[in-house]
Amino acid sequence: MPILSRLLLILLLALAGATPALAQDTPNNGQIQQPQLATPDQLSAQLDQIKKTLTNKTTLTDEILFDARSKAQALQQQADQLTASLAPQADALKAKLDVLGPAPAKGAPAETPEVASQRKQLTKDQTDLSGQITQSKLLSRESQQLLAEIAALRRNLFQAQISQRSASPLSTAFWSRFAQSLPDDSANFVQLWQSLKGAIAQAWQPANRVPFISCLLSAIALVAVGRRLLESKMLDMAARYLPSGHLRRSAMALLVTVGTTLTYGIAAWLIYLAVNWNGVFDQELDELVRPLVRLMFYVATMAGLGRALLMVKHPSWRLPPVSDNLATRLWPFPTLMAYSALLLGVIERVTNDISASLATAMAANALAATLIGGLMAYALVIMGRARRALLASGGTPAPRPLWVGVLILCATLGMFITLLAVLTGYIALAFYVARQTLRAGFLIAALYMLMHLINDLCESLFSPDSRTGTRLQQNFGVTPARLEQSATILSAVGRVFLLLFAIPLILAPYTAGPNELVTRGTRVLDGLPLGTLTIRPVDIFNALVVLVVGYGIVRLIKRWLSKQLLPKTSLDIGMQMSIVTLLGYVGGILVFVLVLAALNVNVQSIAWVASALSVGIGFGLQAIVQNFISGLILLAERPVKVGDWVSLSGVEGDIKRINVRATEIQQGDRSIVIVPNSQLITQNVRNVTLANALGRVQIRLPMPLSSDPGKVRQIIFDILRNHSVTLNTPAPSVQLDSIDAGSMMFVCTAYVNNPRDAGTVKSDLLFEILDRLGKADLPLTTPQDMVVRTMPHDPGTAPNPDATVFPGKST
Repeated sequence: MPILSRLLLILLLALAGATPALAQDTPNNGQIQQPQLATPDQLSAQLDQIKKTLTNKTTLTDEILFDARSKAQALQQQADQLTASLAPQADALKAKLDVLGPAPAKGAPAETPEVASQRKQLTKDQTDLSGQITQSKLLSRESQQLLAEIAALRRNLFQAQISQRSASPLSTAFWSRFAQSLPDDSANFVQLWQSLKGAIAQAWQPANRVPFISCLLSAIALVAVGRRLLESKMLDMAARYLPSGHLRRSAMALLVTVGTTLTYGIAAWLIYLAVNWNGVFDQELDELVRPLVRLMFYVATMAGLGRALLMVKHPSWRLPPVSDNLATRLWPFPTLMAYSALLLGVIERVTNDISASLATAMAANALAATLIGGLMAYALVIMGRARRALLASGGTPAPRPLWVGVLILCATLGMFITLLAVLTGYIALAFYVARQTLRAGFLIAALYMLMHLINDLCESLFSPDSRTGTRLQQNFGVTPARLEQSATILSAVGRVFLLLFAIPLILAPYTAGPNELVTRGTRVLDGLPLGTLTIRPVDIFNALVVLVVGYGIVRLIKRWLSKQLLPKTSLDIGMQMSIVTLLGYVGGILVFVLVLAALNVNVQSIAWVASALSVGIGFGLQAIVQNFISGLILLAERPVKVGDWVSLSGVEGDIKRINVRATEIQQGDRSIVIVPNSQLITQNVRNVTLANALGRVQIRLPMPLSSDPGKVRQIIFDILRNHSVTLNTPAPSVQLDSIDAGSMMFVCTAYVNNPRDAGTVKSDLLFEILDRLGKADLPLTTPQDMVVRTMPHDPGTAPNPDATVFPGKST
């Protein structure tokens, strides 16, 4: 709590700097006055002034074009605001004229002079207002065209500057020009330094001394101990409230980055407030220092991001698969790159502010480019040494993904181009490549961390074992597999959107400010035309929301019907499942239509797609469409339903599920046979259980002729009639079917309620029949005796002493 109190006190002291300015700009009554909009004539004059600054193409610089672009954007916004503000007034005038009605025709009774005068005045006001609206719309359109023209001029200027070559820093001409311009530039720099010293001296005056000391001490305390305390507090909270795993690791990386950014960024802001507490800076000095404060936030984020990714002190929290040796070697690199970025920004702002000569600007740019190129070479050498040391120790380096190899190759090429361009005199090219490499490295590192954060967040929220996943399973009946699929899909969608936003920032083709970079990043949200369709990420997001919500609603309704409503009705199980399945198809079609509406897909586009697919449907998809229609017929007419016992084409079993394309039939061995729905419609199907059919148990029993047929019939009939499952109506029967080959064939028939019980009942009856017939001494067969007689022997033949006589039947 004391730490939080100190941080809160620092923030309150920092925010206090804005209080006097707000108090001066706010009226005493506490109401904020809305700025008055400019008239179309004033906006037209401003637009002409902007065009006038672009007439001389030879004197244009990137600063002039950037300023003109900002003014043109502001003018376009004012024109659009003016149009929006005048539209209600035009509607009100039109409503008043509609109330008055048209002027009376000739010969009609004349209206009063007051009404005629009012109509004339309203018509005049409407005409003037319509002219102003038309003029403001034209101004907005001209501003948009001017913005396109400025963008083209900036591209041409950038290409001209990049291709410009000066003397090499290795030549004497380069340094002689720098020496010639150094006195004038030094005088301008001394003047700037004196202005800054005067501002500091004024801040030390008694009226400003207390806030100056307070803000300065707060900044020092924040840099000295604030970062460690803030990081420690945030990391403790993350370890306490976040589950252990990848999410905690990526969240800690984000917290380290944010903590470093806030610490050094707020410290720079406090230093700015310490000097400029009561508006000490003049306009020129404020325009120099304020961007440097914003630059400090960017530089602090770069340093914090490097610390978060390397995590030398906490290897278990490290996001990238980097060895401890390499992380330790690369530990100072992010800080050095942050200092280089700060130096680059300071040099650029100072040289522009003092209107430095071309030679001085070239020398400063060459210094910054050489420093950045040298740091990139330093990092590449360190990575190579760490890899060779790992191989020498017998270790195996972790396999690099393809994109990592591409980034290392691009960094190597950027380093060589930067250093080579400096040595050959292409200072502008070297400065641009160095700055773009620095920006691209920062954005790629931030993209890497945010992608890991999105992926870990989705996996943690939708994990079947997490608290959120458990609640989703309990409340919505979502299976663990669906949760894992949802996590994968949402993670992929989030990372794709993040990548689409980052690519325009990384590939900015020329010098751009933060506002322009954000505009480039969000330009993908404007939509991508594809024929008559326009693909917009916002529409895709809305469609995904509609799909998820619609799917959830359909699932809840199906679950409510199958678990609560339909079981309380008199409908059988098959009918209930058919209703739920049909409802699922109808709900799916409605959700699909709503998704198309969210994507702004019109009927013409759907017709175009349908016409393109008609040929394929007619040939390649004929069987699929046939089975689909057959499935709908099965669900509607219900010749077979879930739970029926059917037989067709050698397949016999129970219907387990009727899908949109095929039907699943479970055979007696528990195997599943998938039968296309069209076969159930076009072929002969035996449905054993369709009309509440009875099961018939039929036994064919042969008995010898020596048996008493009446006694046999009575025994079997008593067994059939007294069984607990057989029916009395229809009554069982025992018939003598035939007498053949010395035996009588009895046909025994009984009926049961369910055909599925026939096999079990038949087995029970056979066991009991065999038992009762055996006890009644009525065997199923007659024992046979075989008699072997010795034929009379030939007098010339000796009798066989081994001849044997077997009792039995004579042969």
